[in-house]
Amino acid sequence: MDVQDHPLYGASGLTDEQAKEVHGYFMTMTIVYVAIALVAHYLMWIWRPWLGG
Repeated sequence: MDVQDHPLYGASGLTDEQAKEVHGYFMTMTIVYVAIALVAHYLMWIWRPWLGG
């Protein structure tokens, strides 16, 4: 039986459980990236405000 013919696999070739795990990692890393970007922008704003400061 081919992987694509297996009913538990989607177009990515992952099971539903594997896809949810990958999605969880992706969402966690996205949140971490955005948090770091927000902190960096805040620190830059304190150092050199770029709008009407």
